[in-house]
Amino acid sequence: MPTRSASARWEGSLQEGTGNMEVESGAYEGAYSFRSRFEDGAGSNPEELIAAAHAGCFSMALANLLTDAGYEPESVETSAEVTLRMLPEKGPTVTEIALTTRVAAEGLSDEDVRAHAQEAKEGCPVSKALSGVDTITLDAALA
Repeated sequence: MPTRSASARWEGSLQEGTGNMEVESGAYEGAYSFRSRFEDGAGSNPEELIAAAHAGCFSMALANLLTDAGYEPESVETSAEVTLRMLPEKGPTVTEIALTTRVAAEGLSDEDVRAHAQEAKEGCPVSKALSGVDTITLDAALA
């Protein structure tokens, strides 16, 4: 399997500086700053990219599990909300990720969706990489 890469460049101090992140494929390049990361400023931030990676990986893993179980998924739509908090002893820390997924597939029940979604949450490579996050919640249902 291939190795993927991304890069970032930061210029200046933490609060006054600016940065740019880009992925190897060129599919994403964007600016980030102290304000876009720790406040509500314009631009992206690393946590937003973590959310995108987790939602994408989880959706693919769930589609694969559903296919293996004999369903033909029409769509798997997932959002991920990554919470960054300032912890007294740890500093800025990703403390929670909330996954919400809606699945469209003929013959699939809500119970099946929840069971396969839980398996995808535990098995997708990004979930495994994020195992140090204290809480990863899952809301899974039919679309």
